[in-house]
Amino acid sequence: MSHANLEQVKRRIEAASASEPDVTLIAVSKTFGAEDIAPVLDAGHRIFGENRVQEAQGKWPQLQQRYNGVELHLIGPLQSNKAAAAVALFDVIQTVDREKIAKALASEMRKQNKHPSLFVQVNTGEEPQKAGIPPQNTSAFVERCRDAHGLTIDGLMCIPPFDENPGPHFALLRKLARECALEKLSMGMSSDFETAIAFGATHVRVGSAIFGSRG
Repeated sequence: MSHANLEQVKRRIEAASASEPDVTLIAVSKTFGAEDIAPVLDAGHRIFGENRVQEAQGKWPQLQQRYNGVELHLIGPLQSNKAAAAVALFDVIQTVDREKIAKALASEMRKQNKHPSLFVQVNTGEEPQKAGIPPQNTSAFVERCRDAHGLTIDGLMCIPPFDENPGPHFALLRKLARECALEKLSMGMSSDFETAIAFGATHVRVGSAIFGSRG
């Protein structure tokens, strides 16, 4: 089913993004094993998202030996003690959200001479239980990442509150990105990616609509 689901999601993205054709689909494979991911890889898709460094370490190195050209995105919170492993494994880290992480990533990127693309996660709903920089601190944090740590920030990412209309959150992220002169916006999941595209998403993170519900 995942192959058919993938094609359906791609068609929906294409329909939603007629005026914004460059939308990157990140297939969110967190909690799914290699046997679930392989059909999507067999269908030619190569861009995937994982929430946890340790879980990704357990399945992706073997899959990458079988499939060329995989691009891995870390879309879950990053702990500083996992920075080395994250830099080694991921091509894109979307959850830079505090000074300690920025410092750890800068150090590891220098050590490993590896430079994953970086996004700053913004807590647009200012939810205390959720990771992300407060909206009002975003510009200053992006500047500090650049100036104090020498990091290149490529975009912003958000996860709106699940019980709110996501549109205002997507609009806020777009506004913040413009203030920071950033072009990439990672926003939108299975339930709202078409809305996110309407607000300018360049990356959408779709899991259940491709892989089905998690156990």
